[in-house]
Amino acid sequence: MSTAVLSDLAPLVAEKRQAFGARNPESKRLHDAACLFLPGGHTRTILAHEPFALTFVRGEGAVLVDADGHEYIDLLGDYTAGLFGHSERRVFDAVEAALRQLSSVGGVHPREAELAGLMCERFGLDRVRFTNSGTEANLMAITAARQHTGRSKVLVFNGGYHGGVLFFATGVAPWNAPYEFVVAPYNDLPATTALIDEHGSDLAAVLVEPMLGSGGCIPATPDFLGGVFDAARSVGAVCIADEVMTSRHGRAGLAALLGVEPDVRTFGKYIGGGFSFGAFGGTDAVLGQFDTARPESIPHAGTFNNNVATMAAGCVVLSELYTAEAAEGHTARGERFRSGVAEVIGRHRLPVSVSGYGSMLALHALPAPPVDGAESARRDPALQELLFLGLYERGIYTAPRGMVNLSLPLTDAELEAALAALDDTLADLSTRLA
Repeated sequence: MSTAVLSDLAPLVAEKRQAFGARNPESKRLHDAACLFLPGGHTRTILAHEPFALTFVRGEGAVLVDADGHEYIDLLGDYTAGLFGHSERRVFDAVEAALRQLSSVGGVHPREAELAGLMCERFGLDRVRFTNSGTEANLMAITAARQHTGRSKVLVFNGGYHGGVLFFATGVAPWNAPYEFVVAPYNDLPATTALIDEHGSDLAAVLVEPMLGSGGCIPATPDFLGGVFDAARSVGAVCIADEVMTSRHGRAGLAALLGVEPDVRTFGKYIGGGFSFGAFGGTDAVLGQFDTARPESIPHAGTFNNNVATMAAGCVVLSELYTAEAAEGHTARGERFRSGVAEVIGRHRLPVSVSGYGSMLALHALPAPPVDGAESARRDPALQELLFLGLYERGIYTAPRGMVNLSLPLTDAELEAALAALDDTLADLSTRLA
């Protein structure tokens, strides 16, 4: 389909937004009420979209119910945090049992060390420390690298996202934490190694996602990631892999699957089983700086770092629910689903593509999958929104930017229904735009 045909999608977008609003009057009422007290009606910017975000009131397995009583197959999986869906009793039971013994303890408790042991064994870490979010984990990892090297600069990548104050969708955001950043192009090894050589004497760390998450589910190539880490180590910089999202892939995360060994890894999302969670772990040379028995150790405070609920949830997640074997199976299932998505897209003459790895993928209003953040940012925004609203209309919940993250309770029938909804959405758009 030609660019000229797609150049005037505004009337169709307006029509779809109006239909969305008409279908969801109770969500609209709740949104308007929330706006009286919450800027924008929410406290999580990524959830906002026009004309308003739905309010969800119930969930069971992989199905969500909104305030107007509509059911949706949840393909978003809370941006990878909702790996276990909406009714995983083993997490709830473990947390309830733990809270009957201790609550806000203000001290050390056994599940903290238990979860640390599970993480070190699973991900090949010497030491680990807990935080409340992936954002905090990445901030602390940067702190550790700067202290370890005595340097100041941090190399990151265009399209990368490492938390609310570490955001690089279009370079360095003005609200970012005030580190001295060097921004490199993702999946471009020559350009990245040139920047590492240029800034090497003052480079504390390279911080990279093995797959851009917010940037469009774009995996790193093994040669790129390995080459970046080799170049970083050659100048004495710390290699940090942000696996807040991608640690769900395979037995030990995507970095391991791509054949690299970071000095530090950061974690978050699903390991908390639905509770706030973050962690950073790695070599004793870097993490040992937080050992309070050592002189001049790095302080690391946080009232809820080792909160009982999250520690109990994490223990059951890694020991029972998402074992290494379960992770391998889920990764393979995601690969099969993405192949199904690509097959559906191939039936239609629209500039739409899919990228991803394992149980994470993204739909793009682009004729071919992007290979870096700059390409991802060139998606047609109107067509991207029409894909999102079309799936919503057919009972499929995804992210406005096209992100999909499969949860464990999704049934084969639900995945088939999602593919059928995508097929119908693309067919409808093809007809409307012919």
